Amino acid sequence: MSSAEDKFRNYLKMKGLKFTPERRTILKTILSLHTHFDVDQLHEQLHKENGDISRATIYRTFPLLIDSGIIKETLLCRDKIKYEHIFGHKHHDHMICLNCGRVIEFRDEGIERLQKAVCKKYGFKPVEHKLGIRGYCKECQSKMRD
Repeated sequence: MSSAEDKFRNYLKMKGLKFTPERRTILKTILSLHTHFDVDQLHEQLHKENGDISRATIYRTFPLLIDSGIIKETLLCRDKIKYEHIFGHKHHDHMICLNCGRVIEFRDEGIERLQKAVCKKYGFKPVEHKLGIRGYCKECQSKMRD
């Protein structure tokens, strides 16, 4: 598959759905974001750039983007579900600051090996996993001490 658009278009076709201009715009905007986002943030960005795509359209499109492997739900931060686009990106995990909301992405081979070993031990076939560590970033820890 050469692009996220091709992947999404093929997924929709397989499901008997259309690749509408609104879906194309939502996809294009998501792929331009290089951060974690929630529906409200995406709606604001779309409103600035395109004006008239409703939240309802975004909400209806998200499950399609998730099922097609373009985006995934990554974490719950400050009572909002955050997403990120994953097409063309390697798996990683997250640390979330409970004070400022900062998200630190990381990948640790030791953790990955341990997960594989645990799955093997229990005869479990993993499909996905999410690791989110909640705590306080260096900057917030420093402010708390002052």
